[in-house]
Amino acid sequence: MDESLVIRGVIVPLLTPLTGRGKKIDEDSLRALVERLVGRDVHGVMPCGTTGEGPLLSIAERKRVVEVVTAAVDGRVPVMAHVGTPVTDETIDLARHARTCGAEAVSVVTPYFYHLSENALIEHFCRVADAVVDTPLFLYNIPQCAGNALSRPIVEAIIEQCANVIGIKDSSGDLDSLSSFIGLREGTFQVICGSDGLLLQALQAGALASVSGNANVFPEVVVELLRAFWKGDHDGARRQQELLDQVRESLHDGRSISLLKRILESRGLEGGPVRPPLPEATPEMITVAQDRLRLLGLL
Repeated sequence: MDESLVIRGVIVPLLTPLTGRGKKIDEDSLRALVERLVGRDVHGVMPCGTTGEGPLLSIAERKRVVEVVTAAVDGRVPVMAHVGTPVTDETIDLARHARTCGAEAVSVVTPYFYHLSENALIEHFCRVADAVVDTPLFLYNIPQCAGNALSRPIVEAIIEQCANVIGIKDSSGDLDSLSSFIGLREGTFQVICGSDGLLLQALQAGALASVSGNANVFPEVVVELLRAFWKGDHDGARRQQELLDQVRESLHDGRSISLLKRILESRGLEGGPVRPPLPEATPEMITVAQDRLRLLGLL
């Protein structure tokens, strides 16, 4: 395991371009998206996450997406492959495959649908971590979607047993939840903000990185926020957060993956349809978003 790995900056949870009513992965468009984002100075990418419709892809499709992305990135930025599923053995399979492909790290969401006890969650994550002991692993907390939450005591129990669990992506939307993980493992535990609306506050609290779905379309907005913060330009960082909030409002704060894809196409890259049962954005939604983004000077 690369014990020196630090995930810092803007990590983009990649959209997955699809074709033909969402029936097939558009590999060429996925490569083009990776190239655009790396060229816009993002600091890493995450294939097969929530924004990438990961839960709607088959295991074989998820493996192929990771293969395409790691090859396209070619070592220029870290790849954190999202490998979480509701099934422990499937998660282990995806984690092993991601590492074989050259992903620098994996992220694992809490198993979803069934409500699990604290002991069951700890056992799940520890089994995955033990199966890929040479792979840095990030927990992924998004209880509003998964139905199972990661509390500080659960995370403490996991990292006490699993040295390769080095951080957490918190997408709860709750600053108190995110902040509770900062300082673990004598301050070396890496906390990543998955909620764009809290990004500046999370950085101020000690988070190291952002996983931003909006950065698929407007990477420069989020990258510049991080740059300003790192330089100590507090006014600049605040202005970028305000701009990011306007982007969030225009794009329904990531609640419509289809809208993200349509606006991505407004910037010259193909996104294709979303996979059913996700709904397609209506023409009115697209027009309103485009008009707002033009007023912001972003289109």
